[in-house]
Amino acid sequence: MRRNTTQRRARSLIAAAALVLSGTGAAQADPAVLAGTAGCGKAPTLRNGDQTIQSGGKNRSFILSIPDNYDNTRPYRLVFGFHWLGGTAGQVAGGGSDGDVYAHYGLRRLANNSTIFVAPQGLNNGWGNSGGEDVRFVDDMLSRIENDLCVDTTQRFSLGFSYGGAMSISLACSRPTVFRAIAAIASPGEISGCAGGTAPVAFMGIHGINDNIGSGRGQRDRWVRNNGCTAQNAPEPARGSNTHITTTYSGCRSGYPVVWAPFDGGHQQGPVDGCAGCESGARSWVKTEVWKFFTGDTTPGPTSFRLRGESSGRCLDVSGAGTANGTQLITWDCHANANQQFTRNGQALQVVGKCLDEPTGAGSGTRVQIWDCHGGANQSWTVGGGTVTSVQTGLCLTSGGTGNGAAVTVTTCRGSSDQRWAQA
Repeated sequence: MRRNTTQRRARSLIAAAALVLSGTGAAQADPAVLAGTAGCGKAPTLRNGDQTIQSGGKNRSFILSIPDNYDNTRPYRLVFGFHWLGGTAGQVAGGGSDGDVYAHYGLRRLANNSTIFVAPQGLNNGWGNSGGEDVRFVDDMLSRIENDLCVDTTQRFSLGFSYGGAMSISLACSRPTVFRAIAAIASPGEISGCAGGTAPVAFMGIHGINDNIGSGRGQRDRWVRNNGCTAQNAPEPARGSNTHITTTYSGCRSGYPVVWAPFDGGHQQGPVDGCAGCESGARSWVKTEVWKFFTGDTTPGPTSFRLRGESSGRCLDVSGAGTANGTQLITWDCHANANQQFTRNGQALQVVGKCLDEPTGAGSGTRVQIWDCHGGANQSWTVGGGTVTSVQTGLCLTSGGTGNGAAVTVTTCRGSSDQRWAQA
């Protein structure tokens, strides 16, 4: 009787949540259909770590990550992360060489105990999906997890790199009413199959322009059609720009966005803006873009970033952490203090409550400063392709040296390493 009462209470809470919660992300479900699983209200038997089940007459395994202080009356988001060819569930769950900061493709930390994560293990370390056996494996994992844990059935997601991206696409094709959205990172195509493939599913494609980009475009275009989006030739970064461009398609059905994020690079899962060929899940922009796509979560407030100079390896810094108008910019060892934390507000770059400012009438060699924000052209900057360029003069932000305290000026753009800055 006590258990039944707990389950009834959990379902009542879920129903109440359906009336008052509103989704914040492009891929969020209609709150009116929020639904929990049979595991809501149950004392769970599943624990973090390795799990084994029978699927299609074979022993299969996955790694489960349950939020700390799990509450069995709260429906949780559920995210599957599929490994690449030759990869393992352990590498996905543990973050590989990047460690915990990249666990579950970097999403676990961003989730902050709001999400249940699953890292499945493929047969022969791949996702051949022969006869649909890997899709059946996902069905069986869902059954096992959702009968034991409280999952929001409108908030199931999948992502993966390379073969793992192909497996996520296969799920979008064959289980469009099960998965709310998928993210395919450098997917080589529909090599895990695409049974169905005509229903809408929110889709994000991330692909290097030097990595069979035509395949990535083809996958994107399937979901552009399925989701009723307006077709367009979305922009892609130039070779040598060491950056990415994110385009959200217009005209898509409500709740079924398509986002395309090509980058200047090859077959990579963790490209780093401003760094040619660099591979680092910890430093990559990919995890935050995917998390934002899945959830719409941009907290806390505007995303802050540092600007690290390529030549010096040091960061753009407000000298002495000053806040007075006219305080000049230097380069300094990178740290987490506020005088290196920039945010974007349109074309303005804000730091310590002021705006990055090029003095009126500046010429090449003029030092930059901070000043009260006023929206003028001398406080407007174009950030892209690894450079920071003044809208007022067309001059580029330049480090005057590689040591701590080096002056930062605007000078004629020449593409050299002292004018290249990476968001970090």
